[in-house]
This record gives sequence, structure tokens and C-alpha cells, in this order.
Amino acid sequence: MSVVQLVPRTEEPAGHPSADPVVSVDRPTESLPAQPAPPSEPYPLDRAFHASLARFTGGISPLALSLAWLDWSSHLAAAPQRQMEMSRKAVRDMGRLLESVAHAPTQKPWSVIEPQERDRRFRGAQWEAPPFNLFAQAFLLTERWWHDATTGVRGVSPANEAIVEFSMRQMLDMLAPSNFAATNPLVLEKAFQSGGENFVFGWQNWYSDLVRLHSTAKPAGDEQFVVGKTVAASPGKVVYRNGLMELIQYHPTTAQVRPEPILIVPAWIMKYYILDLSPQNSLVRYLTGQGFTVFAISWRNPDAQDRDVAFDDYRKLGVMAALDMIGRILPDRKVHALGYCLGGTLLSIAAAAMARDGDKRLDTITLLAAQTDFTEAGELTLFVNESQVAFLEDMMWQHGYLDTTQMAGAFQLLRSNELIWSRLSHDYLMGESTAPIDLMAWNADATRLPYRMHSEYLRKLFLHNDLAEGRYRVEDRSISLSDIHVPMFVVGTLADHVAPWRSVYKIHYQVDADVTFVLTNGGHNAGVVAPPDQPGHSYQVLIKAADAPYVGPDEWLKQAPRLEGSWWPEWAGWLAARSGAPCDPPQIGAGGVDGLPDAPGDYVHT
Repeated sequence: MSVVQLVPRTEEPAGHPSADPVVSVDRPTESLPAQPAPPSEPYPLDRAFHASLARFTGGISPLALSLAWLDWSSHLAAAPQRQMEMSRKAVRDMGRLLESVAHAPTQKPWSVIEPQERDRRFRGAQWEAPPFNLFAQAFLLTERWWHDATTGVRGVSPANEAIVEFSMRQMLDMLAPSNFAATNPLVLEKAFQSGGENFVFGWQNWYSDLVRLHSTAKPAGDEQFVVGKTVAASPGKVVYRNGLMELIQYHPTTAQVRPEPILIVPAWIMKYYILDLSPQNSLVRYLTGQGFTVFAISWRNPDAQDRDVAFDDYRKLGVMAALDMIGRILPDRKVHALGYCLGGTLLSIAAAAMARDGDKRLDTITLLAAQTDFTEAGELTLFVNESQVAFLEDMMWQHGYLDTTQMAGAFQLLRSNELIWSRLSHDYLMGESTAPIDLMAWNADATRLPYRMHSEYLRKLFLHNDLAEGRYRVEDRSISLSDIHVPMFVVGTLADHVAPWRSVYKIHYQVDADVTFVLTNGGHNAGVVAPPDQPGHSYQVLIKAADAPYVGPDEWLKQAPRLEGSWWPEWAGWLAARSGAPCDPPQIGAGGVDGLPDAPGDYVHT
């Protein structure tokens, strides 16, 4: 299956990219631990072949797809009654559509089938007029028929069924009438009004995207989002650095602060400043304005030299090293720890290991769109099975890391209608431009993942679910999330394609702690970046005491009250209720920070 990657435009001419220079940072003395020499590879030619093949498949294993389709087609071939039922449905739908065609002048739009509420492809009065309404209905009928055909076939494994349904949906999405000028009434109307000028602008947009794809130029409009000036601009100081991360301490903005600091542990699949975007939607700035001392980890972007960096290195050189440094700046103070996405998974592992070892430095734990059980991790699990993981490992083995293009392609496929095909129609057919926003600029500032770390992450967590099932080991000893007893604030997002909220919700029966669960509208990023001054936000919240009976996600959804506005004030109040009386702000660093840069540091530029 071909992965189509659409990228933001650039207005720079070919051959003259204007990207910011990559900052070269010497690794400090306290660097990554020495790794044992990797064992000799018995089949290097096979791995090299798979790595080369991955360039043409977008990192998706063709064998995994083939096995899934073979499973589905073989079971369907042995189900004659199911085949007859599918034939009857096809004849019925065709008859209803032909009847609608015969009565098109007097027929109401969407008389046979109508788009789902979340489907934006056929919105607008133009799609209600014939023949375009008939084109859309024919496509929707085909889409529904294939969904019924690829699901519910007896004997097909659920994983293979999901892969077949997903891949068929991707192929159909490419063929939607909204993607072609001749069958899209909005495009034809725009062409008539502009005299075809939209196609000229669309070609220019396509060409500039192509130039951007083959260069390091920044997307057009992104020059207004400069790291350290307009984004990631909260004032602070790097107070510690090792080979894997920089620890930033932000300057206080209130006369007094709460005694317990906040440590932010972001994911390392993207840059940390998702939580410190523009000043008006920066969570860091909001927290300092609420009287909290804030520390944040900024991960270094790995390269080929880091191929053997382990998942546990991120725990030791990230979470634990940050806590040690905070302890030097603020002795005998407990910490409010926050983990976002993969950073939340890492924080959960670190907290369980600390609880096992009697380390009581954590006062509370906050998890944002973070999973600790991966059995229902949404459509992202379609890319994680033994065949696919082996294929990814071979691809990473050649370079020593997973490149940004493979991650971007996978995330785009999860929301192809919004991230790929709607852009094709809007930018290339309509010839229009999308105004850049800080969240898009951050999303384009992608990172790489070390070979060993990503392999361990996929196998131990996604593939084998070791953390949830009690097999995960830290320092060669088992850990259990049930050892966590400190209060937890857990946020899930309603439209999350990366960490589905029902998967995040599983924390309720994994820990022995008071859990305040918040379900906010929006997706994986937009649901988290929800400043109070921005309209359109809402959330549900409910508290479960450690000794209270378990309530399932569907029951929780009915019981939890819905509140309008951002969840940030809810969390700030929750933290304040679990913090001491305000006191004087702490010093910046613990001495010896003169040689370290101001926030946002150097690693964010690598």
C-alpha cells in the first residue's frame, strides 16, 4: 500500500532552502552509558533488502498486509451463505441507487444514504444537487458495502480483520469523488468563477510542496514561528544537561510560588514545546502564572550514534536524573510529575519502580493522553504485529533510528481524510492556502527514534503488553502499577487516534490510588492544548477514590458531569489543593549553570 505524504508548502525556490541551521551540541561528560557491542547479524542481506523495500511501502510490511488479506479472503471463500448475502446487498443497493437516478429531478438529496456527521467531504449545498449528490451516494454505498464485507467474517482473526478493513478504507478514500475536479462541485464552481485560476494556484502549491519534500526548507508562513522567540518562549534556564536531555527551569512570574515544583516529562517522538507554544496557549506559562515552579525535560534528537540507546535509558537519564537535579535545587520537596503521551508511559514506569523501591519523591502524577495498557490502543496497533515490527526493525537497523517520514506517514494514515485528502482538495484543486498555526509548525518539527529504544517499546509494550500484565522489569526486577498510591490526574481526549480515551481509562484498575479522570473534547494534541481563553472547549470529570468500586468507561461517560471551558483550571485547582502554602521562589539551578543556555536550550534545535 502506497503511503502518500503531503507536506506544508514553501515559497522558497528550488535549490535555495532557507531552513534554520542545525545546532551542533557537544555531548557532555555525563553522557549516555556505554552499550555492549551488538551481536553479529546472521542475515545482513535480508535486512538490507527489507530496509530498501520499506522506502517504497512507507514503512508498512507488505507481508503483514498479504497475510491479513489471505486470512480474510480464505475464510470468505469458505462462507457461501455470506457471499450470497453480500451479493444480495450489492443488488439491493444498486437497485435503490438506479431508482434514485430515475427520479433525480424530484428526489430529495441523500434519499438512499447520507454521510456520517463526522464526514466533511460532502458538506455544502453544492453536493445536494444532481448529479453530484448521486456520485456521493454511490461512493457512500460502496464504502458501506466494503465495510460490511471486510468485517464479521467468521474465523478471521480480529487483528487481520482490522488491517483488511483499514487498508480497504484507505483505498476507497483515494477514490472519493471529492478528490477529483470533474466530480467535485465546489472545485468546478471555483474554476468557473476564477476562470481556471484555481488550477494554476493549485499547481504552484503542489510544486512548492514537492520542493519542500526534497529540501530542508521550512513551510511557507512558518517563519513567524521561531523557537525561542514566538514559540517555546517562556523565560527560563537550562539547569542540567546530559547526553539525552536538558532540564529547563522556568522563571517564576508570581511573587510567591507553591513549594512543590512541577516536572513535565514530554514524549520524545516530538519536540517538548507542544506544552509551551505561543504565549496565549502555553501550558508552561499558564502554570507559572498560577504560582507553580515548573521544570521541563527537553529531549535531544537522536542520530545514528544513538542506535543502542535503550528505553530504560530514558527513565534513568530522563525522569530520574531530572528528579535528582530538582532535589538539589529544592531539597526535601516532593514533586508534581506530569507525563504526556509516551512521556506519560515512561513516567508511569518510573513511578512504579520508585514505589517498589520506597522512593517517595512524587507527590502527585498527571498523565495526559498516556497509555499503560496497549490491548486497545486504536488503529495504531494495525502497524504493530510480529511481521510489521520485524520489518520496522530491519528498516531502523540500516540507519540506527526511525526517521521522521515513517512516523509522519503512519499518523497521517490514521486520519487520511483530514490530513491527506482534504488537503489535496483544498490546496491542489481549490488552489487555496491554509493559514499556518503554531500547532502545525510544531508538528512539522519532527524527531527521530533510536533503533533499540523503539524496538523495545514496540515489543515490550505494544506487542506483548508487559507493563499491564506484570512482566515489565526495571533493573532486572519486576514492577507493578498497583504499587502506585499517590493521587493521579488522568486526561483522555475524545477524538484521540493515538491514545484512545478508553485505553487511557484502563489506569483505573491498574493503580491503587485516587484517580481524577478528565475526558476533554478534541484530539491527541488539540484536546490537551486547551487554554482557558480559547472558546470551544468542554470536558467531563469524575473522581474515583482508591477504595471505590470500579466503574466502566461507558458507565463513566453517563455519570460524569459535562463542564464548558478548558480543563486547565480544573487541574490547577487540583494541584493547588495538594500543595503547600505559597512561599518565596527557589533559586535558579543549583550552581554551575553559567555555561548552560537560557530556555529553550540547545537540544530543541537539533
